[in-house]
Amino acid sequence: METAIAPVSRTRTRVAAVLRAILLPALTFLVVLAIWSFVNAKITSDIPTPAEAWTRAVEVLGNPFYDAGPNDMGIGWQVLYSLGRVMAGFALAVVVGIPVGFLMGASRAVHQACYPLVQILRPVSPLAWLPIGLLIFQAKDPSAIFVIFITSIWPVIVNTAAGVQAIPQDYLNVARVLQLGKLEVTRRILIPATLPHILTGMRLSLSVAWMVIVAAEMLTGGIGIGFYVWDEWNNLNVASIIVAIGVIGLVGILLESVMNLAQRHFDYNRR
Repeated sequence: METAIAPVSRTRTRVAAVLRAILLPALTFLVVLAIWSFVNAKITSDIPTPAEAWTRAVEVLGNPFYDAGPNDMGIGWQVLYSLGRVMAGFALAVVVGIPVGFLMGASRAVHQACYPLVQILRPVSPLAWLPIGLLIFQAKDPSAIFVIFITSIWPVIVNTAAGVQAIPQDYLNVARVLQLGKLEVTRRILIPATLPHILTGMRLSLSVAWMVIVAAEMLTGGIGIGFYVWDEWNNLNVASIIVAIGVIGLVGILLESVMNLAQRHFDYNRR
């Protein structure tokens, strides 16, 4: 009798978990929609209603890849151009940040020399770097990529250094006993042991890069989701801005999901 009741109990538990996973977020969205409608009705009618924003979303997302010239392109193209800049800056941050993090983690002298600079530059706003980028590169695309690079490199450096410092001393002692060279120690011990920390830094770095690109493109102009938001504001199309905010959030979730999958795949603790 108990064996027959156990599967039913487990089924009820799973159903309850699924309902919570659906109902609780739905309740949150309903609260947000209620506040949104209240703002439209009682504070300012310049904010479109949820229904108006939905209608505009259907229009914008119905043809996201139309191309009527450089200043009139669908939101799909805007996102792709922004992603191109984000990936370029993110790749540079990874290529530079991982070796620097390894050096900081492996050498106390390098850590003492570099860590104060990292701590000073890490909290600097991305908008503060934009004039420097424009001054150096004299062009909007390299300037935006520079801003992404300089603001997203710090999570990679800090997490990589922390990963190297967290390696158990026993691993390095075994390497000395086996008389492994520096290249073998790096390939067989340092990289596998620090990979979870590196991927965590890359995930945080990519999130920062995606947030930064919107602000950078607002000021540099051209094609991109940030410029799209600014252009729609200049045209007083607030509904389009709300749609763009939703798209930015969804793309951010997608990027986060990709990095989470990579983390789970390379996390030896889960195997």
